[in-house]
Amino acid sequence: FWPFWKLIKALGDEDRAPRLVVLENVCGALSSHDGKDFAAISSALSNNGYRFGAVVINAVHFLPQSRPRLFIIGVRKSSPIPRALIASGPEGEWHPSALVEAYGKLSKRAQSSWEWWRLPAPPARTSIFADLVEDEPHGVTWHTAAETKKLLGMMNPLNLAKVEAAKKAGGRQVGTIYKRTRADGPNGEKVQRAEIRFDDVAGCLRTPTGGSSRQTIMVIEGKRVRSRLLSPREAARLMGLPDTYALPKNYNDAYHLAGDGVAVPVVRFLAEHILEPLLAAALAVEKKAA
Repeated sequence: FWPFWKLIKALGDEDRAPRLVVLENVCGALSSHDGKDFAAISSALSNNGYRFGAVVINAVHFLPQSRPRLFIIGVRKSSPIPRALIASGPEGEWHPSALVEAYGKLSKRAQSSWEWWRLPAPPARTSIFADLVEDEPHGVTWHTAAETKKLLGMMNPLNLAKVEAAKKAGGRQVGTIYKRTRADGPNGEKVQRAEIRFDDVAGCLRTPTGGSSRQTIMVIEGKRVRSRLLSPREAARLMGLPDTYALPKNYNDAYHLAGDGVAVPVVRFLAEHILEPLLAAALAVEKKAA
């Protein structure tokens, strides 16, 4: 943040400060270092001429991926803010308790520059994860029967029960798996577990820093069970990228692009309901002044 903010301050010194500053981060940014990181960012905005606020938006409202993210939106104090964009206080969907708690730890000066941004209810999602899965994936291959058996062997009884239920459900069932280290070995030791979900939603995409950070899918059709890594194109679809979007040829590069990105429809929603109205109001004032 600080190298970025140094650039913003330099623009301000040249009377070229941007009308809007929008930051995106994981929701852990609200509580890291007991909220001091979020407070420092908030003070930087407030002390440098910005009114600001934050919202938490989960991509699951728009795409079949669980991906809550924090968006901090700052607007120059010289720019007008349409009244319709401001809520009287926190609104549950967009201002969860962690955000309200982080706001409570801000300095009085930062709180005086704070706005509770108002957003409409999210649209109804029209897709499920299975809709995005490729029948003939590119960039990955299906696991061997032995590899799938090993994956099943990493599941605890609860997750194995989910697989059995999917077999009995009939049709084509698609689940997503992440490998996690759990302290549930026979003697309480830490072991790597494969945890599966069949709720038509993928887990949050990550950057491929290790084997467990790559998401695996399991396709069950009756008694037939197959598994493989999530393909680069499937990862891109989970971020709202069209199939015409050119992906890096290297698997890790393509997966990193998705895991480190922002979900397209989330940003479009934010732009439509907050960013574009703010810019339009600012430009209208500047045009009138000219």
